Amino acid sequence: MLKSKIHGARVTQADLNYMGSITIDRDLLEAVDLVPNEKVLIVNLENGARFETYAFEGKRGSGIIGMNGGTARHCQVGDRVLIMAFAEVENDEVRGFKPQVVFTDEKNRIAALADVAH
Repeated sequence: MLKSKIHGARVTQADLNYMGSITIDRDLLEAVDLVPNEKVLIVNLENGARFETYAFEGKRGSGIIGMNGGTARHCQVGDRVLIMAFAEVENDEVRGFKPQVVFTDEKNRIAALADVAH
């Protein structure tokens, strides 16, 4: 099941020479219940690229969405992305399970929290 989603964040840096991962502002990580080193799926809304990596914690309030290492090949600064994580859920919990979803503004601040229902 979808557990966490950051919708429409803008890439603020792309560093091919840095160790792999995606650096995400701590405010965003906490808002969607993502933890450092958690596996994430990223979708680039500009070119359709889909790839997986793991989350690094960025400075709180920085607005950072940094593509590190190989992920920098899939995005350019300014590209809009979806960042998602998934969880296994027991069958009896599926109907009531709700993911944590945030929409971001142009500076990667939380613009809205979504109440996602089935």
